[in-house]
Amino acid sequence: MSHVSSSVRRIAATVLAAGAVVGAAALPAAAHDGHHQRPRVEISRVQADSPGRDDRSNRSLNGEWVEITNTTRQAINLRGWTLRDDDGNRYRFNDVRIGGRATIRIHTGAGRDTRTDLFQGKRDHVWDNRADTATLRDDRGRTVDTETWGRRH
Repeated sequence: MSHVSSSVRRIAATVLAAGAVVGAAALPAAAHDGHHQRPRVEISRVQADSPGRDDRSNRSLNGEWVEITNTTRQAINLRGWTLRDDDGNRYRFNDVRIGGRATIRIHTGAGRDTRTDLFQGKRDHVWDNRADTATLRDDRGRTVDTETWGRRH
């Protein structure tokens, strides 16, 4: 009986030692994965409910918007990045540079793009007033940030 318990102890010690090595190797990777850091570019504000009556006028469409802020000191090119809603509406950024610590506002309707305001050129509202999610993805399709409001049933 002591022979069996000695073998079991040896196997258990080997498994525990292997687990400690794997755990130690995984620890530095987990510490540097960036999941707990603030995103470099984030959705900072959403105006989903356009002020006034929701009609399809350009004024009403541009009254709904999403703001994106670059939290770093360096400019970032958003070429190929996308902003989507829950229904699959997608806005794709062209050659847009967002300055360090700068914010840009993406309006739903039509207008002339500037350094601080971009326009999707949509003819209908994108963001649901009661509940929706704005998802910002980089040029590789990785989710950079999301902003959710309300609850969908």
